[in-house]
Amino acid sequence: MKNHASCTTLLVGKNATIDGSTMVARNEDAGSAINPKKFVVITPDKQVQHYQSKETKFTIDLPDNPLQYTSTPDTTDAYGIFAESGINSKNVTMSASETITTNARVLGADPYNTESGIGESDLVTLVLPYISSAREGVLRLGKLLTAYGTFEPNGIIFSDKDEIWYMETIGGHHFAAVRIPDDAYVIAPNRLNIDDFEFDNPDYLYSDDLKDFIELNNLNPDTDSYNLRHIFGSSTVKDTRYNTARAWYVQKLFTKDLDTLPMDFDLPFICYPDQKLSITDVKFALSSHYQNTDYDVYGTGSEADKKLFRPIGINRNQELHILQIRNNVTDDIAGIHWLAYGPNTFNSVVPFYANVNDTPESFKNTEGSLSLDSTYWLNRITSLLGDYDYDLYSSLESDFEDQVISQCLNLQKETDQKVSSEKDLSAYLTKVNEQYAQINWQATIKLLDGMVKTGSDKMKLRFSLGD
Repeated sequence: MKNHASCTTLLVGKNATIDGSTMVARNEDAGSAINPKKFVVITPDKQVQHYQSKETKFTIDLPDNPLQYTSTPDTTDAYGIFAESGINSKNVTMSASETITTNARVLGADPYNTESGIGESDLVTLVLPYISSAREGVLRLGKLLTAYGTFEPNGIIFSDKDEIWYMETIGGHHFAAVRIPDDAYVIAPNRLNIDDFEFDNPDYLYSDDLKDFIELNNLNPDTDSYNLRHIFGSSTVKDTRYNTARAWYVQKLFTKDLDTLPMDFDLPFICYPDQKLSITDVKFALSSHYQNTDYDVYGTGSEADKKLFRPIGINRNQELHILQIRNNVTDDIAGIHWLAYGPNTFNSVVPFYANVNDTPESFKNTEGSLSLDSTYWLNRITSLLGDYDYDLYSSLESDFEDQVISQCLNLQKETDQKVSSEKDLSAYLTKVNEQYAQINWQATIKLLDGMVKTGSDKMKLRFSLGD
């Protein structure tokens, strides 16, 4: 089985965003530094009908009426599709998945189905083309988990223009999900994240027997409440080094008066921001590496402090998606699939309309080896150079990202105003998406040009008459 074991999720409700949209975002982090990705549109005729997992013996006949959807799969399907993220033609989003944790007590009561269960490589393909709302996504996946089980623990995100749902698998055949309040945000690292849980509340969905499962197997360590993180999750030394600090840092960015520490196990799941959040706030958070703390790998802290906690922006970032459903435009242009490739410290997210026929070549045609025609590989080059001397290149990166975002938002504003006159809207938006890709491409080449010229003067391999 392929290791897609490290991600970071950020969710923002529609009353907590600056423009009233719902935003769900996740870094897809692989187990190794290189795992090339591509951006494609799956039209109904391309959706598989007889599905066979490549990681287990799971097989199923899928409905014959799939919706169209965007997708960010691996460039090779040798281990499975790993579609990871998308927006379907009903403006429903899905991101799958955030690898989470569990404990031995739970797996003793409900073991994984390693023979014929489903997992991350399967989830988006099995669910996103067949749902018309975020809540439907939870219910469809819940039925699949109950019937077939899973071979791994995962956190899954669904959203539409009104609701965001965060869902976690529990053991081999159970699940729980929470509707994120409209005025709240959630930052979820690689652990079981849901804390206080309310049964018999319509904003909470769960396996039919979940409460009985807890009681019959003596899983609840608390006496008067149901905290799913306590019941089903982990509380290990690894969590304090690998997980909790990531949540702590983003919560301190957005909610400054929280009295918490990086190693706290009981950081809140649902948080409320001091001010409304934008796309650039989400991008910064998911690119972060503990800036302005002793833990920043590029900072001035001790070498021990720099290595203490796992950052969010990391060399194993493969793609960052922000799935945005807007409420201030018509439905046919509401879905925006923001996308960036490679380590997030030296890239920019690009806003692609989801209602399109095809995707830009530079984001779609990613080879398994380095190619200068590929945005994935170009971003790999800039991030590698940037990591070598962050202080030297960071201002270039900041200017680059500002340029891409501002130009793309300007083009988006113009496009939103023109679409009512377009007869073939999908074809028109497909062309606009190519313009977005070109904005990013040209700015990245300019960034690389500046990095090469600036860095060449600093090479160790130099000698002049003045030396």
